[in-house]
Amino acid sequence: MSEQPAGSEKALLTLSSTGDESAFTLLFHLYKNKLYAYVLRLTESEMLAEDIVQDVFMKLWNEHASLAGIDNFGSYLFRMSKNHAINHFRRMSHETLLISELFQADPSHNATEDLVALNETEKLLSAIIDKLPAQQKTIYQLSRQEGRSHEEIAELLKISPNTVKNHIVQAMSTIRTQLRRHSDTFLFLALAAFLRK
Repeated sequence: MSEQPAGSEKALLTLSSTGDESAFTLLFHLYKNKLYAYVLRLTESEMLAEDIVQDVFMKLWNEHASLAGIDNFGSYLFRMSKNHAINHFRRMSHETLLISELFQADPSHNATEDLVALNETEKLLSAIIDKLPAQQKTIYQLSRQEGRSHEEIAELLKISPNTVKNHIVQAMSTIRTQLRRHSDTFLFLALAAFLRK
């Protein structure tokens, strides 16, 4: 590792592009607080904001050879973080829809063993939902079980739509993690049954 680099941001980017960890660390400390505050405003989740900032800088380091070609690092970093947040919410929405459709599947289209798998997985899902924090559980149920929109839930609970979205994202993350821990039993069978429809 070289001596701590001095000079302009462009010099730090050039040094970082050669694999200089001290230069990259300076860039990280230069932007981490501003970037965290920006992503926190987008997501309204401290945990998610921390994850996105970490992921963005990890991605930049993994592709550090391209850093020297960036003209406005600040704009590049904020745009990259915004896209990362958008992709995260899109991915959560897709997984939410998949799980929702999985448990609303018409059992008449499945064989007996598929029904058993679906029933067992639905029991597991119910148990996971029951253990969610109170407000998260309420918001998840209003959204996924009653079909209410983020705006309706926000109005009902006197919170912002972004807060509703954040609670749903966190609930889905917990559900996904817990289901994966049991994926060697019933979930794969249930997913297979769903995908065969």
